[in-house]
Amino acid sequence: MSEDIKKLDDLDNVRVLLARHKQACEAVAPENETAGEDATVEQPTEHLGELRTLLERTPLGEIARIIEAIDPDDRLLVWREVREERGESLLEILSDEVRQDLIGDSHHRNEKTAVSAFELRNGRLSQIVVNTPTDLKSLKPIWVDLVAPTPEIRAWVGRFFDVQLPNPSSLTDLEASARFYIEDNGEVHLHSDFLLDTKEESRNVAVALILHRDILFTVRTEELPVFRLQRLRARTQPGYVTDGKDVLLDLYAADAEYSADALEDVYAALEEVSRHVLGTEVTDAEAARILADIAREEDLNGRIRRNVHDTRRAVSFLTRGKFLNPVQMEDARQILRDIESLDGHTSFLFNKINFLMDATVGFVNINQNKIIKIFSVASVAMLPPTLIASVYGMNFQGWFPEIHWDYGYPFALGLMLISVVLPFWFFNKKGWLR
Repeated sequence: MSEDIKKLDDLDNVRVLLARHKQACEAVAPENETAGEDATVEQPTEHLGELRTLLERTPLGEIARIIEAIDPDDRLLVWREVREERGESLLEILSDEVRQDLIGDSHHRNEKTAVSAFELRNGRLSQIVVNTPTDLKSLKPIWVDLVAPTPEIRAWVGRFFDVQLPNPSSLTDLEASARFYIEDNGEVHLHSDFLLDTKEESRNVAVALILHRDILFTVRTEELPVFRLQRLRARTQPGYVTDGKDVLLDLYAADAEYSADALEDVYAALEEVSRHVLGTEVTDAEAARILADIAREEDLNGRIRRNVHDTRRAVSFLTRGKFLNPVQMEDARQILRDIESLDGHTSFLFNKINFLMDATVGFVNINQNKIIKIFSVASVAMLPPTLIASVYGMNFQGWFPEIHWDYGYPFALGLMLISVVLPFWFFNKKGWLR
């Protein structure tokens, strides 16, 4: 690491390295533009390596102070350079707002198999990684979480707890009877969609949730921000959950909250589009970009709408089935009220998206009409000279003295020119060319 970096404190060191990394990225940006779509130019990683080394020797408390002090746009870059083994411990000491932003923005499609059991200790959830059935014998969990489990793992976990664990890759049925049902042995099965919204993509991920003997089992194909955030909250806040049903309701509440945050992002994106569409004249190229942006926001709004509807169905099933105690019933009603408010927002956004789409398409039509108008005016303006040319092109010997006149052809050409200028002058006076 360079000498000038060593002389600064950790926060200043991080800011210097981030600034140098940005400068290096800006330097290679022109190469990316000229390389073409098929070619790839490697991004500079020298300063990121120095940042990784710096964070490795920095205490977690100091890293948390650095992340909360730097600009929000730089937080994710620093967070990604923290070693994965230290990440969970770091998240626990960050503020709720920063933690939620990092978890929501730092998702990568993690399909690594993981089985975790959570049991209550002093009012907080304690997470235990499970690798073999032997690890479960001494535990009394209220939540067992399976990420991308193999059939063998689902089999031995199911045998140990006497529960049927479905394949998370086949949770696609939309029928309520297939998504929310009760087995003969009392297992409560819910198959729900949880929203995943990042800068790179937005989609719904199917999750199987099973309540059996007051234990919640969750099975999914990949890690999700909602689940990670709930684990951290339950580990850091005493009394946050007391049993598997509490965990289940909190997951649905967090999903509704996550959907609300995603809707705020849609509002912000559409406000930017609105200023551009309604404030300036839109060219065809700009209209194409705007339509692409609107299409992305419409897709996200549709996914959010589907997600909250699915959550409503699941929570309504729990309330109708009388599985919840009075306190949990009130929590469920609050979730339903939150979802009801989100429904109004998704409907409003749908109408706003349609309006912006129509306005943008209207600009495209106006631009096309301008082109057609030019051709129409040109066609009308060329009719008189065409008529004059056709008259003088007739083979009538002696009828037109201009034919035998030395200045006959210049006279005819001048007449044709005047016949072109007069219609344009008339159209311009009427304002039809403006």
